[in-house]
Amino acid sequence: MGLFDLFKKEETAVEFPYAIKATANGDIVAMKDIPDNVFAQGMVGPCIGIEPCNGTIVAPCDGKILQLSDTLHAFGIQGPAGEQILVHIGIDTVSMNGDGFTSHVSVGDTVKAGQPIIDMDIDKVKAAGHPTVVITILSNANNYADVKFTEANSVAVGDELIVINK
Repeated sequence: MGLFDLFKKEETAVEFPYAIKATANGDIVAMKDIPDNVFAQGMVGPCIGIEPCNGTIVAPCDGKILQLSDTLHAFGIQGPAGEQILVHIGIDTVSMNGDGFTSHVSVGDTVKAGQPIIDMDIDKVKAAGHPTVVITILSNANNYADVKFTEANSVAVGDELIVINK
């Protein structure tokens, strides 16, 4: 093993088109209908929401946890196709300072698609006056020739949410 082998990026062979999976069970919320202008206008990147029917939020792909907010309302993951995904849980939930959220991972963890990442106490979030929509943002969408969002009305964990193509 040479010195530079330590710095090689781990790569996985991925077939395109590649599907990013649903992070929760629930009804789809189109980007334009997300109740926050930053997300609704795609300022962070193209995204799609899920109004969850339970509080278990899972990994949308196999990958590595790159970011986990101290307040547990968001996490970032890099997947095998180079996709960088930010999952934002609820609207303005940062103000809850982690109350109502439980993490199952740490930054640097390798996870599998469908693995529980964060549990959200939906009742607590609603009682605090916050929408519970879970937003999946493809923050590096410009790296792909084509990005398509599901046209389904509802999804279950493991269903295709976003399909990317080189």
